[in-house]
Amino acid sequence: MIDTKTLSYDFDEEAAGFAAPPRVEENPAKDPKKGFWSGSPASWNNGIFFGTLTSRGIGAWLLGVLMTGFYVVLYWWPHYLKSAVRLTDPLARALSGHEADRWFLYGSLYTLMVLLFGTRMLRKYAHNRYEQIRTGSVMFFQLGLAFLLPQFLKALNQPEHYFTYFWPLKPEYLQPQSVHSLLGHPGWLGVFMVVFGAVMTFLATPILTYFFGKRWYCSWICGCGGLAETLGDPFRQLSSKSRLSWRVERVMIYSVLVLVTVTIALLWVNDFSHGQLFGRLSGKFSQWYGFYIGAIFSGIVGVGFYPILGSRVWCRFGCPQAAVLGIWQKLFSRFRITTNGGQCMSCGNCSTYCEMGIDVRAYAQRGENIVRASCVGCGICAAVCPRGVLKLENGPETADRYPGSDRPLDTFIGALTKIPEQGRYPAES
Repeated sequence: MIDTKTLSYDFDEEAAGFAAPPRVEENPAKDPKKGFWSGSPASWNNGIFFGTLTSRGIGAWLLGVLMTGFYVVLYWWPHYLKSAVRLTDPLARALSGHEADRWFLYGSLYTLMVLLFGTRMLRKYAHNRYEQIRTGSVMFFQLGLAFLLPQFLKALNQPEHYFTYFWPLKPEYLQPQSVHSLLGHPGWLGVFMVVFGAVMTFLATPILTYFFGKRWYCSWICGCGGLAETLGDPFRQLSSKSRLSWRVERVMIYSVLVLVTVTIALLWVNDFSHGQLFGRLSGKFSQWYGFYIGAIFSGIVGVGFYPILGSRVWCRFGCPQAAVLGIWQKLFSRFRITTNGGQCMSCGNCSTYCEMGIDVRAYAQRGENIVRASCVGCGICAAVCPRGVLKLENGPETADRYPGSDRPLDTFIGALTKIPEQGRYPAES
């Protein structure tokens, strides 16, 4: 029997004859006091809602103003960046043999952020092999194919081409002027670039999405996704999970896809008619798309609003590539996130840290597969789950993923005509 003396405040176990507790060797890599730069089984999101930068505090608004301001200056007042551009001249000459310009400065900073905060992600998720490989992949593609390779091509007097982008995310690569320019370029490289872009757009995209879902591009290759997954990681919890945001998301992202498709169609029709059908209208339409969607939406809003709206604003609401991949993933893919509903304790970590605004917990509580067009397969929901409820899988077929998945055409029509509740599929609503 334990008496009151045993329970007293100043009770000393060792003085009473109890053995001292076993000493645990300190592991700095898993010490919570070491901060974000150390790996931890808890994925180290502790206190994230109390930081002024990560909870829409005054620091977040100031950072948002700073980031959007940089894009505004970059696009419209680049002369203010002349000194910064000149600082990158040695690197530009070493890589391409040419002087730096504002876009080289931007590419250098962009790549630096991906590498720097990618290293942070590698340490933060040191316990998770999937996150380690995925983060290493986006770092590799950004540094190698999106930064170094275009500069090497420029040094060889070849077109400055970015192989990590293709239509519809990079609409100019399918525009008549660009295609004619590449096909007319001396040698075989220009033809290869055109063929490569066409193959990636019309062949590789549906095939790879069928086997792996849209994660093969959005979370492993794409530079926009690479920045969102590295620099944007501290802000992923800011994405809205409301029904209204879902409605806005569906309208906006597919509207942008329609716009870019109409734009490219007008340009090619006008090209075949030698400019007699639409005159300068198609060119103006293309310029309008490049300004409002390419510059303001994807740049100023897409990156500048990280501290306010979360890290995947562009990917979720505006990226036409994500829209195309999402359609394939929803209707014709083997990818799904499986759930073990019996283990779910409804902590909500999965929904909180979903950067695409998906209410993952609603599916987990029902023990249903998560198959959403917007899901980029980043795997963070599974990484932060304390019970191992979620698992990213590529199943044997597409028809067993959710109710109605064996009837893709009906599912597509249902998605167009009604919006289900979060955590439910159109066939159930």
